[in-house]
Parts: sequence; structure tokens; C-alpha cells
Amino acid sequence: MNMKELADKLALRELVDTLSILGDKKDVHAQVQLFTDDAISETFIEGVPILKLKGRKEMEAAFINFLKDFDTIYHFNGQQKVIIDGDTATGTCYCQITLIGAKVKTTIGAIYYDNYIFVNNQWLIAKRIGIFEWQEKQAF
Repeated sequence: MNMKELADKLALRELVDTLSILGDKKDVHAQVQLFTDDAISETFIEGVPILKLKGRKEMEAAFINFLKDFDTIYHFNGQQKVIIDGDTATGTCYCQITLIGAKVKTTIGAIYYDNYIFVNNQWLIAKRIGIFEWQEKQAF
């Protein structure tokens, strides 16, 4: 692995982690700037498609609406595997998401499949497919 590939892999990890941190902070406007203007975001729960969004504006509105019911959000990113091909890349990231609101804690096991593109000297997400493999709800 050469230095450029190593730097790109580090930048892609930083991109995914920053995306999660901004979601945890509910800074959705900054979060969607990490996507391309015409990016696609799709979400599946146990194999069933529940959401398909195109573009930053659509994503921002949907993300704000989804997060409004939660007081606390935590994303714990785990393994990430990326394959870089010039100015494009694909990646897989495992994530455990905790959502706390209305005296209920929801924990979700997710896998994100991403397509990245390098534009204007930065990596952005062009497409993200989120697969929510399992979830557990706990009242407190």
C-alpha cells in the first residue's frame, strides 16, 4: 500500500466518523454537506426498504424529522473496509446506533455500504445504503 492509498483510507475513515459525530450532535446541515449534491441514501430494516432519499435537501429534511424524537444519539463505528479506485471508492462500515427518547432506548446493529467520490480535493459520499440488521428496544 502506497502513501496516497493510506492517506485516502484514513480520510475515508475520518469522513464516516465525522458523519456519525455530526448525526450524534444533530448538526444535520453540516452532516449532509459530507454527501454530494445529488447523493442517494437508502435505508432497509431487516431487508425491507423504508426510505430512499436523493440530494442534500431531501436528506436534511428527512434526517431532521427522524432525529427530532430523540434526546441522545450515539453511533459507534466499528470495522471499515474500503476499496479505492482512483477518484472513487466503495466501503463497508459496521455501526451500532443507540437512540434515546421518550423513556425508550433503541439499539440498532447497522451495516453501511458506501460509494465515495473525490471532488474538490475531498472525499464525499455519493451513495449510502444503510442495512439495519437488528434492533432492540428497552423502556426505562
